[in-house]
Amino acid sequence: MKFMTKSTKILLFTVMLLIILASALLYYSSAVFLQLFIAFTLAYILNPIVEYLERKGVKRLVGILIVLLMTVFVCVGFTSFFVISITGEFSSIQLNLPAYIQHLYEVAPVPIKKYLGVESPDKLALRLNELLQQVRSTAPDLLKPLLALLRKALTSTVGVLLALLGYMIIPVYLFYLLFDLPKFKSILESFVPERFRPTYKNKLAEVDAVLSGFIRGQLSVCAILALLYSVGLYAIGIDLAVAIGTLAGVTFIIPYVGTIIGICLSVAMALLKYNDILHPLLCLAWFGFVQLLEGAIISPKIVGDTVGLHPLIAILSLLIGGQIFGIIGMLLAVPVTAVLQVFLHSLGEYYRNSAFYREE
Repeated sequence: MKFMTKSTKILLFTVMLLIILASALLYYSSAVFLQLFIAFTLAYILNPIVEYLERKGVKRLVGILIVLLMTVFVCVGFTSFFVISITGEFSSIQLNLPAYIQHLYEVAPVPIKKYLGVESPDKLALRLNELLQQVRSTAPDLLKPLLALLRKALTSTVGVLLALLGYMIIPVYLFYLLFDLPKFKSILESFVPERFRPTYKNKLAEVDAVLSGFIRGQLSVCAILALLYSVGLYAIGIDLAVAIGTLAGVTFIIPYVGTIIGICLSVAMALLKYNDILHPLLCLAWFGFVQLLEGAIISPKIVGDTVGLHPLIAILSLLIGGQIFGIIGMLLAVPVTAVLQVFLHSLGEYYRNSAFYREE
């Protein structure tokens, strides 16, 4: 068996040292890493549009400016529509608030009514009003420790200011990442030995297919689900239909979470407004129908089989990611697991073609 050469040992030692230093840097500058991660994700999503414009003869700089302006326009338009819709729905809730209180009083168990001292709907409304006043009066007291902590942090370190500045200049990160992304790819490829470049390009293409299939596809699915949920809940007559539908659609980026949130909120609003069993069942039926469409038509047409994770594996990755890294872990669990699956498949193929496996 041949031993590693001296140059190979030095190279492996250097790579390990760089990995350790990079891990330490990421640990102690997690806020900056999160900002760069957000910018990189946005660049990864928008880069195909820039490349499409570039193929059509548009210079890359001009294409980037066009894409960024379009993104700002879409974000402003969506935010304006969302704010206007939510404002109108909150006005509707204020008009229906007495009916909500009446329904809440009717469904509340008698022991709870006696314990709270709300023998009539008027007393319940009065008690809720007192509770809101207490929350308003205690809010400044609750904020005092937080303000003191922020003041201390601002006076003792510039870390918070740098973090806030980092989030403000995410568009700058995004611009430079989009502009230099081809250069980054060329630099990275230059470190790969010539004999390994075909394999490197194949695996990079597989990883890109998996990530693009999840990120771009999942965002498209979330937008479609948000629209379907909102339209269906509005047709059923649920207050805050746009808010609940949009929240359920957006949080579907974490598989299964958005559906659970949407069902709970819509059923609760249906019970408060109508105080019957029909409208909660209609909400459940609509969410079930949309989920059926998502599983049978929407995701297969948009995402396809690029991710290809078994539902059990997806659930386990979500639970493990959430347990270790919280919300960020749940966001990254599925795409990271899908990328690992690419390399595990390669490892499986290598094992099946090895002499150990093929030897009789």
